[in-house]
Amino acid sequence: MRFQLLGPLALADGPDVVVLQPSKPVILLAALLLHANSTVSAEYLQRAVWGEDQPATARAALQTCVLRLRRLFTKHGVTGTSIEAVPGGYRITAGPPTLDLLGFRDQVRRATALASDPEAELYTLKDALSLWQGSLLANVRSDVLHRDEVPRLSEERLRAVERVCDLLLGLGRCGEALVDLWTATRVYPGHERFHEQLIEALYRTGRQSQALAEYRRVKGFLLDELGVDPSPSLRQLELSILRGEDLGAGGGSGVGGIQGAVGIRGAAGVRGAAGIRGAAGAVGALEPAPAALDPGSTPPATLDPGSTPQVVQGVAVPLPAQAPGVGPVPAVPHFTGREAEAAAMAARLTAPPPPDAGGQRPLTVLVSGAPGIGKSALAQHVAHLVRDSFPAGRLLVRMTRADGHPRTADEVAAEVAAALGSGRAGERALLVLDDVVDADQVRPLLTSPDLAVVVTSRMGLGGLIATHGGWVHRLTAFTEAESYALLFAALGTERVEAEPRAARQLASLCGHFPAALRILTARLLTRPGLRLGDAVEWLGDDPLARLTLTDSPDHSVSGLFDRALGRLDPRLSEAFLRIGTGPPELLGGTGSAGGPEGAGRKGSHPPVPEDVLEQLADAGLLEDGPPGPYRIHDLLRAHLRRTVRIRNRRTEKV
Repeated sequence: MRFQLLGPLALADGPDVVVLQPSKPVILLAALLLHANSTVSAEYLQRAVWGEDQPATARAALQTCVLRLRRLFTKHGVTGTSIEAVPGGYRITAGPPTLDLLGFRDQVRRATALASDPEAELYTLKDALSLWQGSLLANVRSDVLHRDEVPRLSEERLRAVERVCDLLLGLGRCGEALVDLWTATRVYPGHERFHEQLIEALYRTGRQSQALAEYRRVKGFLLDELGVDPSPSLRQLELSILRGEDLGAGGGSGVGGIQGAVGIRGAAGVRGAAGIRGAAGAVGALEPAPAALDPGSTPPATLDPGSTPQVVQGVAVPLPAQAPGVGPVPAVPHFTGREAEAAAMAARLTAPPPPDAGGQRPLTVLVSGAPGIGKSALAQHVAHLVRDSFPAGRLLVRMTRADGHPRTADEVAAEVAAALGSGRAGERALLVLDDVVDADQVRPLLTSPDLAVVVTSRMGLGGLIATHGGWVHRLTAFTEAESYALLFAALGTERVEAEPRAARQLASLCGHFPAALRILTARLLTRPGLRLGDAVEWLGDDPLARLTLTDSPDHSVSGLFDRALGRLDPRLSEAFLRIGTGPPELLGGTGSAGGPEGAGRKGSHPPVPEDVLEQLADAGLLEDGPPGPYRIHDLLRAHLRRTVRIRNRRTEKV
């Protein structure tokens, strides 16, 4: 059993994760874990649980709380970890394998020891950052912990993120650093070092005017919000850019390691670790590179921005700016559903090679399906299930650039070779090739007998399977039970069991589509007092408009579909719009009105050529197909009709 603190407080047993419901025992557990292996005074624990105004019976109530927490351990099968009563307070013991916070710190220490090998240090730090799973202690309702502990932990993460960006700049990988830095500077506008790194990365990638514009932007913010001038290092960087100076390979960014990553200016204009503006509430917005938010990741992390896709409850929501690069496979918090597929993939990846393989061809598993169906989440989840079978490592490899265009096979192969190194010859490694656009991207990577490869793609990639073999898992929408389980895991037992019928109605309004369910749960979690029955009426009025996050418009079902359509050839996109807004016979198939029997009917629509339908099915936009009719998911059909209506209105105005 593993405790997860770096996000909502949760208990993990292998792939199974239980997010604990808010309660006083959960606050007590968080306070003890934050100081694991140390005695925590009863007075501090009482303040953490009841705040500064404690009841007169707080000491006796604390003992009751400890008993309830021990019962919680028994309920969830927690063994090997106990709460000890010691003079003056209580203590809980844990180590890096059983507490993610200690695991993160252990990885950071290892990274510091690797300062002479920047690539190894970078890989180790990214592995450490992959342990962060969202907003810290989101389910722990303690003002004391959020005031005293969360900013301190946020600072530890910020130092690691800052060092990662230093290393990327020092290695000349400025384009990769840009994705994380755009997010970091917007989440932490008072953190001058992030701005300095961003300006340097822009300048060194040939974007001098953008670099100067960013300097003017941060200068204006500091003057308007804090009444101070930029730091001397920022002003010197601006001067170097104006002079056109060469900043050098490292740009002066890679010195000092994590321990030297200071220079933060907070809301009061004071430099130092204590001055992170808004750190207590914003840490979850900056996902590891989703992820970072794949996370995929992330990213603005991720769901699938510039990091891994952002993934919640086993669902990845791709964002428009996926980061190129290679890094550790991030964990998937609260994975739900896909049990059969996950078990089958894990069995295939860990099975011994067939006797006639000759060790000449790696194992390939393809996960395909519609955008937002959960391909990346499943692949990353399985990669963690089989981690013991791949001692040489598990890498998430992003196959598209920030603008959505595919990366070249040579570019990806070089990065994979650098990430794997040459010191683990003979040991197996696992690659998750995320968002593959075509088979030619993949084939050059299928050369080593020590590699297993999981490919995620919206495309069917039949040619790849025909030439290289492997297994295909094509994902469709959730079953009713899987949708309900997702809502149950995300919203909590009490909320869903209070209105089970409304919960099922919400799942139905989302069409059991994973990305839609993920966005819905995010909205409901921000409104804990909203009844599910009221949410049914609210969502039913206009599902497409309401399946979006208002503070992050890129997280929307409509945006997801728009980006998928944007990848199509324009002629194919037009054909799909005609199909989605036309009568059912356009989808053809045996027995449809557009089939051979109906072709001569007056007013009937000629069916769309089968090769067009096959291309759309191969792109994950149509389901099923010959010998039966093709189908369009209800949400996607509604989006197509909405798109045509908007376009027609614009045409009428012109």
